Amino acid sequence: MRIVPLAAVALVALCSCAQLPRVNEHQLLQEASGSQQIRVYGTRGPLSARQARRVLARVNAQAPDADAFDRELAIEQVIAESPLYAGNNVQVLQDGKQTFPAMFAAMQGAQHFIYLEYYTLQNVQSGSHKLSDLLAAKSQAGIRVRVIYDAVGSLGTPATFFARLRDAGVQFVRYNPINPLKGPMSLNQRDHRKILVVDDRLAIVGGVNLSTTYESVPPLAHALGGKQQPLPKSGQPVWHDVDLEIRGPAVPQLSRLFRAHWLEQKGPPLPPDVPARMAPQGKDIVRVVGSSPTKLATRYYVSVLTAIRSAQSSIWMTAAYFVPTRQELHALRAAARRGVDVRILLPSHSDVGATLAVQRSYYPELLAAHIKVYERSDGIVHSKSMVVDDVWSLVGSSNFDQRSILFNDEVDVVVLGNDTANQLRGTILTDIQHGKRIGWDMVRHQGALQRMRGWFWRLWQQLL
Repeated sequence: MRIVPLAAVALVALCSCAQLPRVNEHQLLQEASGSQQIRVYGTRGPLSARQARRVLARVNAQAPDADAFDRELAIEQVIAESPLYAGNNVQVLQDGKQTFPAMFAAMQGAQHFIYLEYYTLQNVQSGSHKLSDLLAAKSQAGIRVRVIYDAVGSLGTPATFFARLRDAGVQFVRYNPINPLKGPMSLNQRDHRKILVVDDRLAIVGGVNLSTTYESVPPLAHALGGKQQPLPKSGQPVWHDVDLEIRGPAVPQLSRLFRAHWLEQKGPPLPPDVPARMAPQGKDIVRVVGSSPTKLATRYYVSVLTAIRSAQSSIWMTAAYFVPTRQELHALRAAARRGVDVRILLPSHSDVGATLAVQRSYYPELLAAHIKVYERSDGIVHSKSMVVDDVWSLVGSSNFDQRSILFNDEVDVVVLGNDTANQLRGTILTDIQHGKRIGWDMVRHQGALQRMRGWFWRLWQQLL
């Protein structure tokens, strides 16, 4: 979900002094070549060089070009400043229908603490249970419940929701409250992350907000597919999105990101961070990429660019807001022209009309490069996911746009291996089956007014 459209127009005008980073992959390769071996952690800490090589060899064997994959990992390590974690179990959760029950079950099972960090925080419901009831009950039972929410993204949440939970002992941090004394640029700096951590044993992360928009469930006819159907009984369009449920050694890294934000925003003191000990939960290798403009805003950006440039066989992605930088657009077109199967799933409806116009203005360039473009029309596509070469997967809160690079605090998760890649490809195929492929006929039938609107908003984008 984005900032409300009226505010979005104002924000565009505030962005003119920001500069996109220019990613020099040759320089990064030089830095990476002088670095030590790829760091891999297990349940008991860093793995030895021999153990790390053995873990990565399994993934290398799945990649179409091991050398290209090694270059990607080396650059990612330089920029991400976080190690790979082996021994995780990762499950893909699709839409609110799967994600909300998983979230509520995880919180219900909490024994020590619950961390929530969300751009939009509302009193959502799963089954017959309300979030406020669950969090209040857990807090009153002695579970430490700590919540970070964005001041703009949660602007419409009633004060009574927060008051009730505070009375139950839940502690809150409101990220970057609106303050005219800080100047208009402070409105741009938002916490766009979506993180749930329970007891350092389980985390859920991705694009799904704790927003009532995800409570909409498509009718059975939608699931069985094909044709456009009426809105569900809620009256809201269905929001299509993806999260990851992670169990294993990577989870405490998400806790550390939460605690760092809590400290930066001057939240009440937290108990000391006690390292979690756990048995291996699976075979998935995970890297957590936390991006922030106050530190290193290019972590996500460089990871994505390097993955696209290193791709040998396929790039499948979904993007809620397709507003690529020049480097991203060039990398996608170059990949397709060297024979990579590039597929992009996009929305045909959006909560931000300007980005939809910009998205469609890129279609001639994408089609000319033989990139397959699809639009899903039954609801709103809000997911942010990418699968490269059936071995490198990315799910998170970062959009394929400049705002996520320049202004937002974001969190994304890279998973290595074809198990998660196959799960994500399945979600993308589902989206494609519910959508239509964009061809030159649609591009030619765009009206002059629609084309002008797209180019107008692209001009604003290029002023960044």
